[in-house]
Amino acid sequence: MRKPRTLTSTALAAGAVMVLAACGGNPTSSSEGSNGDAASGPTGAEQLYEEVGELSGQERRDRLVELAAEEDGLNLYTSMNADMVDAVTEAFTEAFDIDVSTYRAGSETVLQRILQEQDAGFAGNDVVETNATELMALQQEDVMAQCASPERIAEVPEAGVYDDWVATRFNLFAPSWNVNIINDPPKVWEDLADPKYDGQLALELGDYDWYMALTNYWLEEGKSQEEVDQLWADIVDGAKVVKGHTVMAELMSAGQYGLASSNYTYIVEAAMADGAPLETQPYINPIIARPNGGSCMKTAQNPATAMLFMDWLLEEGQAVLADQAATPSTVQIESELIPVDGQLLLDEGSEWSQRYDDLLSGVETIGG
Repeated sequence: MRKPRTLTSTALAAGAVMVLAACGGNPTSSSEGSNGDAASGPTGAEQLYEEVGELSGQERRDRLVELAAEEDGLNLYTSMNADMVDAVTEAFTEAFDIDVSTYRAGSETVLQRILQEQDAGFAGNDVVETNATELMALQQEDVMAQCASPERIAEVPEAGVYDDWVATRFNLFAPSWNVNIINDPPKVWEDLADPKYDGQLALELGDYDWYMALTNYWLEEGKSQEEVDQLWADIVDGAKVVKGHTVMAELMSAGQYGLASSNYTYIVEAAMADGAPLETQPYINPIIARPNGGSCMKTAQNPATAMLFMDWLLEEGQAVLADQAATPSTVQIESELIPVDGQLLLDEGSEWSQRYDDLLSGVETIGG
């Protein structure tokens, strides 16, 4: 069995300079086959996506395995954490005996690397798997192609399906609580404003995306801006602010407060598995969902392998993600999912961040 190759952002950064310098702004000989001239029509990768896209079921899987055997492995760029990407790539390699080269970095770094390589005419990655905001930026640049099986995409909630990419996993924002302190947890988001939680409620310092999504949900549900503003004022009255979702769970486990407004469910569930006296279910309705997703590149040098990986990640790979405490995008969730609007976050993120900072101004910060 071939072992996946993992390159950290630090190690690969130096290589990127060398590669791009060697390119001299022109595609390498290997990238010409898939890049072509964007004005002249679809790339070789896009043509293969269309050809195989007509197949389904086992016929599609068999054809992709056959074609992938003629290619040169998989180049994956991702912002998954180290343990998760290792588990995913090792499982994929074990399933298909395909070598995976991985570039792992923060989502913004992954985005900038892809954009720089595309500008240089260098086809560095076959697949990207990262945060919604960065995927929306790449969608605007028209460098990705939706390549996953329609059968698998159909299993993903609408909140995770976009023109050029599809959610592979979700970060779910939901209230969580210390069962030794809170006996009557919130059932709807408006309950966070109840005075009975004064002194027991904590908000996370950087959750402006949750704030944006919930604000817009309330407005769409018919609340006035004045009513929404009053809800937020009542929520922060008597609340505390914590920096970091993991710290948020740790401090709540220790009894520093009883209720967290918007922690990631996977963090809380991991703490519960370690014995923390926490709970997050029954989930509030609706849940705010921020997707992480993936897609194939139009310039992929190994397009069949890219398609095979995306199909696998949305099928067998979902169990691998679940084993890493992620929330798979195809999991059945009883609560309604309200997506964090990736395009709005891309266009207006700084404005919403400032509004959230203003809301939390003067609120007690604990835990560093």
